Amino acid sequence: MNFDPQNMPKHVAIIMDGNGRWAKQQGKMRVFGHQNGVKAVRAAVSFAAKHGIEVLTLYAFSSENWSRPAAEVSALMSLFMKMLDSEVKKLHKNQIRLKILGDKKGFSESLQKRINEAETLTANNTGLTLNIAANYGSYWDITQAAQQLAIKVKLGEINADEITPERFQQMLVTGNQPQVDLLIRTSGEQRISNFLLWQIAYAELFFTPVLWPDFNDNTFSEAIVAYQQRERRFGGC
Repeated sequence: MNFDPQNMPKHVAIIMDGNGRWAKQQGKMRVFGHQNGVKAVRAAVSFAAKHGIEVLTLYAFSSENWSRPAAEVSALMSLFMKMLDSEVKKLHKNQIRLKILGDKKGFSESLQKRINEAETLTANNTGLTLNIAANYGSYWDITQAAQQLAIKVKLGEINADEITPERFQQMLVTGNQPQVDLLIRTSGEQRISNFLLWQIAYAELFFTPVLWPDFNDNTFSEAIVAYQQRERRFGGC
């Protein structure tokens, strides 16, 4: 498909949904779907880097996902660890900057150490920024931003009336990254699930029935085409 290079979204966010259903269709355990979803992650990262998207944010593990069966959570954490080990060098080689968005204190010390090493290694890369939202929820994100600003006011660093939307945005885990232009959710579900609520205020939404392990360049292209066919008004007429 041909895209308008002048009208590419700067920031694309994806809710990667459908791993469990995909595995069930294969007669396998849910973890099988998560394992195969890694291929779709690689494809999405490659597509974004190739087409000049500045930021790609993938919703990997929400703060609510801890309520899933212990075996599945353990398998997800193990998969996350393996991905950090196997993929970070490739990301670094391709000038991709990795950031993990979420409450990292919820992870084991060994996983926190791997996350820190991966972020440090890729920090100065100048290509695509890849955000992996893990142990992330927007309620938490907005709350921690408010807490940071409250501390600054208490310490006398700023006045309360200096808290603007722009300053508040900088306190979110996405910091100075551009707001989300396009939000994609796979598996046919049409809800936001506590994901980047502030950051998607004016995003275009694209829902596809494709289950995440089957997400590929064609599906990503359909979302980009749909985005480019829309007229963005940002609340105006």
